[in-house]
Amino acid sequence: MWLLSPPGVYAPQEDTRLLEAALRREPLPPAARVLDVCTGSGALAIAASRHGAAHVTAVDVSARAVLTARLNGLLARRRIRTVRGDLLAPVAGERFDLVLANPPYVPGPSAGHPPRGPARAHDAGEDGRVVLDRLCTGVPSVLRPSGVLLLVQSALSEADRTLALLAAAGLDARISDRALVPLGPVIRARAGWLRDRGLLAPGQDKEELVVIRARRT
Repeated sequence: MWLLSPPGVYAPQEDTRLLEAALRREPLPPAARVLDVCTGSGALAIAASRHGAAHVTAVDVSARAVLTARLNGLLARRRIRTVRGDLLAPVAGERFDLVLANPPYVPGPSAGHPPRGPARAHDAGEDGRVVLDRLCTGVPSVLRPSGVLLLVQSALSEADRTLALLAAAGLDARISDRALVPLGPVIRARAGWLRDRGLLAPGQDKEELVVIRARRT
């Protein structure tokens, strides 16, 4: 699928494709409502619509990403509701059958302030958990009974902690997919820092991506 991906908007990459593959296996109920958090280009929102979702909402904190997702939805002839805002705040009080999330998860040196511009699509604090932790604790409030979260992240940002937080929030969580992929440009650029912290082994040229599936029981 061809998509607009202007500078500053997260373009579909290996993590997007891994999460989309998990989405395609996920059964949706009739008139399913799907939320795509940190939508970037809108690739997953469009994929959810093509998978049979009746109502799709795409959220991103970046105004440029929201505009891009809206345009890509129109080009794909898919009805996507696009909303700008911080994580789950724009949909407070709403409930969804499926939540898709490809949040920022790359660990990086702290700049002392929230990332701006293109860095917002990947920078997630020194442990990679700034957005992941908030998402794990907040997502049950937007899931319908038996609703499902599909989330993709790097193993560099502690997948076990994600599982533990989701379980503590009352969800049945497990890793459904794994993939080893070449290190991307952002990780390669900070490889020395990651090795100093013990997150990358000497000579390591791949990272593991995981998809976590969590169901509200």
